[in-house]
Amino acid sequence: MKIIDSHVHIYPEKIAERASQSIADFYNMPVKYDGTVQKLIEICERNQITNCVICSVATIPERVNVINEFIAESANASKRSKDSTVTFTGLCALHPEMTEAEIDAELMRAKSAGLKGIKLHPDFQEFRIDDKNAYKIYERAEGKFPILFHTGDKRYNYSNPNRLAKILRDFPKLTAIGAHFGGWSEWGDADCLTGFENLYVDTSSSLYELKPEAAKKLIRMFGENRVLFGSDYPMWNAEDEIKLIENLKLSERVKELIFHKNAERVYKL
Repeated sequence: MKIIDSHVHIYPEKIAERASQSIADFYNMPVKYDGTVQKLIEICERNQITNCVICSVATIPERVNVINEFIAESANASKRSKDSTVTFTGLCALHPEMTEAEIDAELMRAKSAGLKGIKLHPDFQEFRIDDKNAYKIYERAEGKFPILFHTGDKRYNYSNPNRLAKILRDFPKLTAIGAHFGGWSEWGDADCLTGFENLYVDTSSSLYELKPEAAKKLIRMFGENRVLFGSDYPMWNAEDEIKLIENLKLSERVKELIFHKNAERVYKL
């Protein structure tokens, strides 16, 4: 079956190991891999993953441009490569402390470079997802760029599900992907996100913790046509994540939606 990994982080080789370790430190969890492009390609080829939605997070506004250049070049290089069957779909990094003019310019560059959406991580970037300062990003993305949001962390109060629900109400034409089933470590509170036609969720960094019945309940709650497969590389082993989906004993039709069809619809692949 065709598989698209809709949630992948990559880093330039010279900083990849350090960047991956910073994720491990933030979550107090080990990471499986080093975050390099080459290792990602190896994993994809072993597991019949044909496309990855790649991103990186800008913790300060000054890093946005260099991150987006790296993501765009990685995505374009994958399409030119004759040595691999794996292609990348890139997401644009932004930061709410950017000015409106800076955001406009970066989104223009992102569009011309072929990037397909935006990645925001309120917990890394230390802003509340419903902070009015971030609204200038949502206003520009609405109807144009899907936004992949990290959502949920019971240790903080940046990206809790109820905050994302406010964004979904205020921006009904914004396509939002709530990572980690809409609320990492706060899955019990994610029911406030149901009923929004502009919301999708992904499976990343969740199935290691959720029991199969709890995962299936979340899929039913959000709707099978609104769930995307994601590994959260370099955190997890994609092979294990695929097996965890398989172990849910979903129908072939539902697995096709989760493994690739929903992502194709969101990112127009």
